[in-house]
Amino acid sequence: MKIKEKHLNDRDDSFYEGPFLEAACRNASEVVNGILKIWPQAIRCTNKNGHDIIQLATIHRSEKVYNLIYSWGDRMSIYRTMKDSSNNNMLHLAGRLAPSNKLKLITGAALQLQRELQWREEVKKIVYPASMTEVNIFNDTPEMVFTKEHQNLVKEGEEWIKTVAESCSITATLIITIVFAAAITVPGGTRQETGIPMFLEEAGFTVFAISDAISLFSSTTALLLFLSTLTARFAQEDFLSRLPRRLIIGLCALLISTAAMMVAFGATLFLVFCRDKMWMLVPVCGLAFLPIAVFCYLQVPLMIDLFQSTYISMFGKDNHNNSNLDPNDMRFFFGK
Repeated sequence: MKIKEKHLNDRDDSFYEGPFLEAACRNASEVVNGILKIWPQAIRCTNKNGHDIIQLATIHRSEKVYNLIYSWGDRMSIYRTMKDSSNNNMLHLAGRLAPSNKLKLITGAALQLQRELQWREEVKKIVYPASMTEVNIFNDTPEMVFTKEHQNLVKEGEEWIKTVAESCSITATLIITIVFAAAITVPGGTRQETGIPMFLEEAGFTVFAISDAISLFSSTTALLLFLSTLTARFAQEDFLSRLPRRLIIGLCALLISTAAMMVAFGATLFLVFCRDKMWMLVPVCGLAFLPIAVFCYLQVPLMIDLFQSTYISMFGKDNHNNSNLDPNDMRFFFGK
């Protein structure tokens, strides 16, 4: 969106004030930058509750606007002690529940709570440690505000993770049962005299043995991870990284076990039925690939969301657009 520059006099100082604050609420960093370029004094604008654009960005979870703070250098320290009309510091504002339209953009209640915790941890970096124990006019500390506002989301997040872990545990158990039985009753059977598998010298048997072992080990690992998730304490801090990390590793292990199981099954079919009919190799491989493709289609998006939410930060110097506000113009706000 392009904003045409115009001469601002005392009479139209508030011309951009409403759009400026609304842009901060809607995460429209381009609009915020455009207004700051033609009217640096806009940095002083606040709403009726005394919230400026960074405070509004925190309340409305507008990360693009919030990241503009990193272009202000040392002058961002003003937010260490800044408070609104209700004596809320920045941690109090970060402790509020995000608007529903923001939460709906995130997959699952657990990741929604994780994003809320990430906001709190990010704001902690710019405030003094003493801010964590300060109270507002309602005598609430930031921790109390966060707990009250997110108690339902914690319950929903616990239910969401348990549902995922339970369903994946059942799948992992079935895979363990199948591949363990396949390892005991090898394809083609064994020689009665020695007990050595009939197809031991075949390349297909080597593929079967390796893939079956990989499937057994990875599915067992996945099962243990999902069981540990089900028995976790589900404290709100656990949603920040511990629980999502377990789900990521568990789902990756489950994907590997599923793929390895299908490879082992394809190798078995090849050894038993396709040795003299090479044309059957193509349909066998195609059918074996189908469950893997379905699993990827259904679960990989969740795995990607988990990975991005856990390991890729949306805050910091590398995530902000270059501000059009000259640091020297910050004197309008900081009085320097």
